[in-house]
Amino acid sequence: IGKNDLGNLTGITNVKKLMEDIPNKIRNHLGIICDVNLHSESDKYFIEIDVKTYNVPISYQGKYYYRSGSTKQELIGSALTDFLLRKSGKTWDDVIEPKANLMDIDSKAIESFKKGAIKSKRLSFIADETDVKSILVNLRLLDDNKLKRASLLLFGIDPRDYFPNAYIKIGKFGISDSDLQFQDIVESNAFELPDRTIELLEKKYLKSPISYNGLHRIEKSEYPFEAIREMLLNAVVHRNYMGAPIQVSVYDDKIIVWNEGTLPEGLTVEDLKRKHPSRPQNPLLADICFKGGLIEAWGRGTLKIIEECKLAGLPEPEIQLVGGGISVTIFKDFYNIDYLKVIGLNDRQLIAIVHLKHNRRISNKDYQKINNCSRNTATADLANLVEKHIILYNGQKGAGAFYTIK
Repeated sequence: IGKNDLGNLTGITNVKKLMEDIPNKIRNHLGIICDVNLHSESDKYFIEIDVKTYNVPISYQGKYYYRSGSTKQELIGSALTDFLLRKSGKTWDDVIEPKANLMDIDSKAIESFKKGAIKSKRLSFIADETDVKSILVNLRLLDDNKLKRASLLLFGIDPRDYFPNAYIKIGKFGISDSDLQFQDIVESNAFELPDRTIELLEKKYLKSPISYNGLHRIEKSEYPFEAIREMLLNAVVHRNYMGAPIQVSVYDDKIIVWNEGTLPEGLTVEDLKRKHPSRPQNPLLADICFKGGLIEAWGRGTLKIIEECKLAGLPEPEIQLVGGGISVTIFKDFYNIDYLKVIGLNDRQLIAIVHLKHNRRISNKDYQKINNCSRNTATADLANLVEKHIILYNGQKGAGAFYTIK
């Protein structure tokens, strides 16, 4: 103080008052102590304020701020919690839950974890270990004999005793978001929650189209099992547990999994579609899920979802930042019989779509043959499918004309 922006000495007046006021204002507004030194040159005074590095976050009048570009923004809510934890070298799931004890741990969940860890061959000690406390110590889930939050989420008898929103909500919707037909909640520890959710989805929410290979009955899920499981695991590991529960929305033509939270700094939605570094919101939770065989590799969750949909012949999943969280949407095969009936296809057209899915193309003559219909009927039906944007006409005339699925 007492020099301009170029560093040239301008001097100050009222030196004595400034030397008393500055240290007091810094202490009162920021809660820190720093050196305030008076210097003089050529009969002019200037003040040097020397602030040492602090390893704890500093507030201004009880509020915390961060710089975003050229603007100053206040940290509030979960963003403030995460900031304070990071400054202390911790994450949310690594914090001790003071009221919890070993009576809150479900031994059955520990056994499920052991089976997964043995199968994955990622923990050498786990096969012979029977003491729950020793297992938790080895997994870094105990600190000074006190349970961390991650231990309760992973293996708690009822995690909602401590984290009320640690559950998954499922809803079946009709043609719009306001058309909620029925709903359920799934409660369990994080290690078992994804599989219990899938079990309920398969029993109540998803259909299993039936086909036959000779006399053998074949049931095929509407969506790839591994993709949905990976979506749920991603949500469990990356969600903000102080926010809303994980939400699974089931429609006639898609399924959406949403969890509250943000992408790690420096990552975009497009980055999730290619190889990217793993920076989970809850790293301790992610580490235990990996060791227990739930997660195959860090940073591959979204890639696995995309790969599974591709193998199942489904469109690429849609990943969005929406409503303060991240949603992943898997679209059903738009050419399944139920969907095609809804948009008004007749029986002949349905038979033609099945033919197309197996043979890739169909001609007017093929259509007549498989439906035992006239040329005029075939022409009208095929034109209608083109108008509905379901099939494409190759543009040729005569014997070379054919149609393919769009």
